[in-house]
Amino acid sequence: MSTNGVNGHGPERKLVPGINVPMVAFFKDNEDVDVEATAKHTVRLAKAGMTALTCQGSNGEAVHLTAEERKQIISAARKALDDAGFTSLPLIAGCSAQSTRETISLCKDAKAAGADYALTLPPNYYKTSYARSDLLQFYKDLATDSPIPICIYNYPGAVAGIDLDSDAIIELAKHPNIVGCKLTCGNTGKLNRIAHSVKAATPKASNSGWMCMGGSADFTLQTLIAGGSGIITGLGNIAPKACVKVYDLYAEGKVEEAQKMQAIVARGDWGVIAGGISGTKSAMISHFGYGGYSRRPLPRPTKEEDARWKEALAEIVELENSLPDKF
Repeated sequence: MSTNGVNGHGPERKLVPGINVPMVAFFKDNEDVDVEATAKHTVRLAKAGMTALTCQGSNGEAVHLTAEERKQIISAARKALDDAGFTSLPLIAGCSAQSTRETISLCKDAKAAGADYALTLPPNYYKTSYARSDLLQFYKDLATDSPIPICIYNYPGAVAGIDLDSDAIIELAKHPNIVGCKLTCGNTGKLNRIAHSVKAATPKASNSGWMCMGGSADFTLQTLIAGGSGIITGLGNIAPKACVKVYDLYAEGKVEEAQKMQAIVARGDWGVIAGGISGTKSAMISHFGYGGYSRRPLPRPTKEEDARWKEALAEIVELENSLPDKF
């Protein structure tokens, strides 16, 4: 297993253990992409101590974006990072499509726009026609032809229940251009099996450099204790410093302190999970004054819902506001 690409030249910005945020997408009132808000949010997350950032994850409304808008957002994020001095921070782009051909095309677009890695779901529209071997071949073909390394995105809820097991991901990890996974399935047993098989990078050891990431902040400690590399979490859009602090406390051996903070983070994460993208952006507006609304047909929250999501995230925001930026 290697972080080098299939052509022998891996990206200059290496993935390292830590916390990664799948950034929400920002739109103006007319639903055009809001580049200014994208840049502002990107820098806020970088200052909080992210070890990588993701555009066009599930929180980034990838399915609502055109190919050109995907490139526009990636370019805006990369420029914002570079202008703010975060030139070494890696950028991951969601590059999921239903055909191998289009997925490869999205990976090429992502690289051209400034992304270093691609996060990719398995195809699912013709689920009943796919054997396990077809899904494995999809990733192998994609990784062979993609100009940037691939991270496997295992999120059964987004792909008609397709759930790659540990044996499948361990097999795919042998490909030199597949460098990690995000397990939004929440299966820590699976994570443990994968992490130890691939000698995943951890807070205390780089090992193979392979990233075995959990997909939700409510099991950050469980992920790290199981040998994982960190978390890619939507809660980080609201409380990036708090998410990073749990990781840092564990890495410093302050497990009891990490457990106490994890409890607050887990409660906050439930608010994000329950509210979805619309609830997350509503809470961002209530607590931080920016965020905007999602693209239709995602609903705009009612006043009652705005109040609910504000209250649901109040505790984690209080913790967030008490913490200093890491950079």
